[in-house]
Amino acid sequence: MTTTDAAPVIVTRGLTRHFTARKQTVEAVRGLDLEIGQGELVAFLGPNGAGKSTTLRMLTTLIPPTSGTASVAGHDVVTEQHEVRRAIGFVGQGNGAGHVQRGRDELVSQGRAHGLSRAQARSRADELVEDLDLSAVADRKVSTLSGGQRRRLDIAMGLVHLPRVLFLDEPSTGLDPQNRANLQGLVERLHASTGSTIVLTTHYLEEADALAERVIVIDHGTVIADDTAHSLKSGLGDLVTLGLVDEIDATVAAEHAALLDGAVVERTGRMVTVRVAGGHELAPGLLASLERRGMAPRSIEVTRPTLDDVFLDLTGRSLREAQENADASTPTDHSNEKVEAA
Repeated sequence: MTTTDAAPVIVTRGLTRHFTARKQTVEAVRGLDLEIGQGELVAFLGPNGAGKSTTLRMLTTLIPPTSGTASVAGHDVVTEQHEVRRAIGFVGQGNGAGHVQRGRDELVSQGRAHGLSRAQARSRADELVEDLDLSAVADRKVSTLSGGQRRRLDIAMGLVHLPRVLFLDEPSTGLDPQNRANLQGLVERLHASTGSTIVLTTHYLEEADALAERVIVIDHGTVIADDTAHSLKSGLGDLVTLGLVDEIDATVAAEHAALLDGAVVERTGRMVTVRVAGGHELAPGLLASLERRGMAPRSIEVTRPTLDDVFLDLTGRSLREAQENADASTPTDHSNEKVEAA
């Protein structure tokens, strides 16, 4: 799916990556077909080990695909690696700056590595220090910076050469809630001001929901959903929970609710749950109808769907549960394992 009329800046066809670990073949990414247009802000959402980071590492030329093709900014990620790297910025999960270096110096060095003159690199470093609110810490050693300051410096390093495409791999990992919120605001401002395509991976539901114009849900190396967060949630429907006086009323209420178009109804004792599109709008009418029949619910609650509900509907397990299971097994990122490509 592409949500913009611009020509796609990222295209994959059958993109696949296998690893051999402990004499077993691990399918980290399987047959990924994808198009992302210039200027989109896209989130790859899924638990650790789902294939998100491996996909980014292929798109950024850090590892080759086992099979399939991918192009970024019109260049093949295997045969035109140099051209791809000139067009992109990449912020990985680890800190990219040297711990004993000063932040501003690292920005200048990064600019020089991308072909800027010394004067251009210094000017660009000064701009980024100002734009990313690093003025107070830019001349300190990286090792003395807080987690949020380091992440902002990492992003500055990825933006030195004004890339057409910026890849952010789990940009909020390890940050406290306040710094996570600050970073989300930063990404939104960058996208609005630069017009760059931004692709980020995350397992934070709130981050994908708040930031992304488009959410690509990945599980076990495959894309299982691709749409706006609003569309994904709207397609699932709201959850209306009714508490009735007794089980007899609950049975009748469940039968009545089942008449709603597309409703999925369950009854447990005196409780009735109704999953239906537009439930927040239908609930008052349902409540009034039951009251007219002398079965006024003792309680009613309307819950709007979350991306976790979407993941649960697609996979039979919540994203948080999948994340906990992934965290319990190591290593979680096959692209970082010392293994041989299959």
